[in-house]
Amino acid sequence: MLGRYLKNVRETAPLIHNITNYVTVNDCANILLACGASPVMADDQAEAEAITAICGGLTINIGTLNSRTIVSMLLAGKKAAQLGHPIVLDPVGAGASPLRTHTADELISQLPLAAVRGNISEIKALSGSSSLTHGVDANASDKVTDDNLWQHFTFARKLAKAWNTVIAISGETDIVADENKAFAIKNGSALMSKITGSGCMLSALTTAYVTAAKKTETSMLEAVAAAFCTMGIAGENAADRMGSLDGSASFRNYLLDAVFNMTEEELDTKAKYELVSYTDD
Repeated sequence: MLGRYLKNVRETAPLIHNITNYVTVNDCANILLACGASPVMADDQAEAEAITAICGGLTINIGTLNSRTIVSMLLAGKKAAQLGHPIVLDPVGAGASPLRTHTADELISQLPLAAVRGNISEIKALSGSSSLTHGVDANASDKVTDDNLWQHFTFARKLAKAWNTVIAISGETDIVADENKAFAIKNGSALMSKITGSGCMLSALTTAYVTAAKKTETSMLEAVAAAFCTMGIAGENAADRMGSLDGSASFRNYLLDAVFNMTEEELDTKAKYELVSYTDD
């Protein structure tokens, strides 16, 4: 089912505008190229709208937030909204500082978002739930487990309905939900937490998938789930390739290689997920 979303990206080759953080900007550009999309990075307010206008989708990542780029994010986001382009928000570190939390809240309230992609602590902080982030990482106490999975399904569903978006929570078990359905995804490798940028890359990848879904009139929810499975399977493949002298730098390169070499059949065959449909009101 999910392989067609990778096919959609490669056939439509969407151009994605990324206002992202300077720590991982190169990785985000490379993963977009690896999956078959194309990246543009422009965060100056003098050109944010113009660049957004020639692209098909927009990633907003607040990982290295500053007052200058907040203006650019809002300008680009409103232009994308005007043109009907999908927007994906990555609220990196939301809850860690008032500036990050306030900015993410402002973006959520002002822009029609296709997806909000973050770790569980970031999403909880934005929902008003009690949570503490560990820098830009999730707090261990917020971890999604088999025992609390349904609780997190319900949380994500309510938030998706309130924000009118897909809620995409990454972790050992990923949750991707709208107000009607939810995926629990269990692809991935522990090594993904040993490199900087795996979450940022996932957000950029998600934007490519939802932009292709918009062009092909396919499901936004399934497109986000397909992006998550693509990244998780790539992590597994990269880990399997590691040799005795390989470390985190090799893993990062192998991860990009795995996305580049991913096939539709592999995505369909290796995706590990549970899909839940809600029946109550």
